[in-house]
Amino acid sequence: MSDRAHDAPGFFPTLKTRLYKVLESGHSYDWQSRAFESAMATLIILNVVAFTLETVPSIHDAHAVFFRLFDFVSILIFTAEYLARLWVCTEHPPFRGLPAWRARLKFARSPFMVVDFLAIAPYWFGMLFQLDLRVLRILRLLRFFKLARFSPAFNTMLRVLSRERSALLGVLIVLIAMIIIAASLLYLAEGNRPGSKFATVPEAMWWAIATLTTVGYGDVTPETPLGKLLAGIVMICGLGFFALPIGIIASGFMDEFRRQDFIVSWGMVARTSIYSDLAPDEIADVMNVLKARTAPKGSVIAVDGEQPGALFVVGSGSVLISDNDRPELEPVKLGEGDFWGAHSLLTGVQAETATAEAICDLIVLDIEDFRTLSRSHPRLYQKLRNAIAAAADPLADAEEKAPEKIED
Repeated sequence: MSDRAHDAPGFFPTLKTRLYKVLESGHSYDWQSRAFESAMATLIILNVVAFTLETVPSIHDAHAVFFRLFDFVSILIFTAEYLARLWVCTEHPPFRGLPAWRARLKFARSPFMVVDFLAIAPYWFGMLFQLDLRVLRILRLLRFFKLARFSPAFNTMLRVLSRERSALLGVLIVLIAMIIIAASLLYLAEGNRPGSKFATVPEAMWWAIATLTTVGYGDVTPETPLGKLLAGIVMICGLGFFALPIGIIASGFMDEFRRQDFIVSWGMVARTSIYSDLAPDEIADVMNVLKARTAPKGSVIAVDGEQPGALFVVGSGSVLISDNDRPELEPVKLGEGDFWGAHSLLTGVQAETATAEAICDLIVLDIEDFRTLSRSHPRLYQKLRNAIAAAADPLADAEEKAPEKIED
């Protein structure tokens, strides 16, 4: 095989392409992809359950051989998955043309691949070096974070936390300020009393944390009337304050669920021609504004003349598009990776009517989110605008055949 990301035709490249689609492309309606993702998610959960049960001495002693065998088989599967992902990563459009070693090195540094490596590395390092078994058992919990790749719920939670990180950071800063203020006030109120448990601000901070979070262990409590008054105020502030992060996260989840009917994977976006020239970090930025839709068979997805416009990419399934203003044109069938509606992002009006020929996943970039990119990522916006302006009309082939049909 070639040392470039594009391999020569043959059995292994065919296997490699198929394996890439199963591992990375995120085909919601491909049974092999679904079976693989379900099996891996189940194996990860079973590993967490096994870790928990192993800490019970009676269960561990009775089934020690089973636990060791299960752990070994799990590591072999996780290692094979990691190596397979490294092998097929050269199929990612942004990596094509790069030397294979460079493409794999860049891919290995991606967040999901780092998590995958950390999930298997402790086991193999434990075979080479003498490590405390308790440490190795704890490190096995890293496998739980592999669920982020296979679980839509886990993935959604990470995206919500990432989107709301600025607001959550602001809440954290306010919380730290409240802890310091509460601890300082109690120190002033009771710090001078003989035998006081609030003789320093750091000592009072433990009480402030327990009180603000409404945990109230009761191991240290104020004794003076002023101290008790301050404690009551801190408790009330704590009740109101902790509604803030809960509200921020809940609002983020609602926005995310409205945005996503299914998980848009990096591979699904990267293999689309209109996005294929973007750098990996640019694709990640675009993914933040993409919406996902699942269209049932026979449903009308978009109508010619609708406003505002949107760019649709077929993630899986098939779509028939037509132009109501040009009834002489035969409907055009679009499949996986094809797109339509690109020019509507520039004109604001949908130019095609689209109907789902089969149940399909659609990746949608609407005009409002496209304009958002112009403010947040102007260079990326211009790059996408140029690609959209140069995009071919999906009905162009049908238009060329139309005169021949009329003559007949």
